[in-house]
Amino acid sequence: MGRGSDTGARRTRTLAGATRGRAASAPMTIRETIEDACAALERAGLASPRLEAELLLEHVLDVPRLRLLLRSGETLDAEPIARFRALVERRARRIPLQHIVGWAPFLEHRIESSRDALVPRPETELLALLAIERLRAIPPPAPRRALDLGTGTGCLPVAIAAAVPDATVVAVELSPAAAALARRNLYRAGVAGRVELVEGDAFGVVPGLGRRFDLLVTNPPYIASAEIGGLEPEVRDHDPRLALDGGGDGLDFYRRLAAEAGGWLEPGGWLLAEFGDGQAPALVEMFAGRGWVQIGVEKDLSGRERVLIVRAPPGPRS
Repeated sequence: MGRGSDTGARRTRTLAGATRGRAASAPMTIRETIEDACAALERAGLASPRLEAELLLEHVLDVPRLRLLLRSGETLDAEPIARFRALVERRARRIPLQHIVGWAPFLEHRIESSRDALVPRPETELLALLAIERLRAIPPPAPRRALDLGTGTGCLPVAIAAAVPDATVVAVELSPAAAALARRNLYRAGVAGRVELVEGDAFGVVPGLGRRFDLLVTNPPYIASAEIGGLEPEVRDHDPRLALDGGGDGLDFYRRLAAEAGGWLEPGGWLLAEFGDGQAPALVEMFAGRGWVQIGVEKDLSGRERVLIVRAPPGPRS
C-alpha cells in the first residue's frame, strides 16, 4: 500500500556503537561520516540508507546535498558530527526522516511535518496534480471551488491554491492538532487568504456550508484495521491512526463519500480520492452503484492503481 508494509521492520536495531566506531573527537571527512551513518541505517532496515544519511547531514550542515558530495573529502568538526550522530540514532529507531528534519517535500513546497498528521507522500503529489489539471480546465468566468476532506498537513490545499490562483479552497480536518499544523503550512505558503480551514467531521460540517464545489479531493484513511499492525514502523508508530484506519476492509470512508458527496458538488463536478493497493475494483463498483459517472482510475509512478476519478451526473450549475 502507499502507506507502507512491514518490510525490514523486525530487523530494526539501534546504532549499538555503529557510528561510534571512531572516537567522537576524532576528525572525520564528510565521506567517512556518511559511510558510518549509512552502515548503521542499513542495519536498522532502511531501504535507502545512504540517501537518508546524506539528507540528515544536509540538514545538520545546512548545505545542499549535492554540494556535500562534491566536498566529500573535507573534514568536519566534532560538534556537527555529534549532532549528526544524534539524528542518525533517532532515524535508526525508525522515527520518520520528515519528523526529524521537520518538513517533507511536496511538489515545489516544503510542508511542515509532525506526528500530528500523515507525512505527505509522492503518491499524493499525483492526486494534487490531477486536481490542479481539472480545476484549470474549468472555463472562465465560472468560479473554481475545491473541497479537501481530511486535509492533514494541508499539503493538498497548499498545492492547489498556489497552482490555481483564482481558486478558492475549503479544507476540512477532524483533528485539532492536524488543523493547527495545516494552518501553519497555509500561512507559510502564502495561500491562507484563499483557503478556508474548517474543523470537524466532514460529513457533519460540509452540508452546513451551504455551497457546492467543482472538485472534491481527499486522501482518506484506507488501511484495513487488521493490517495496521503490519505496517512499517514509521507509519504504524508515528502516523496518526485516525489518518490510517479505514475500517474492516479499509473502505468505510469511501462508502460515505459515494453515498453523500454527490450533493456537495456542482453537476459534473469531480471527485478524486487516493486509495490503497487492490481496492480499485471495489471502489469502481461502489461509485457506479451510486450513480457516479465517467469513473476511472489513475496509476502512480510505480504502476500501481492509486487515484479514483469520478464525476457527479451532469446538469445545470447552481
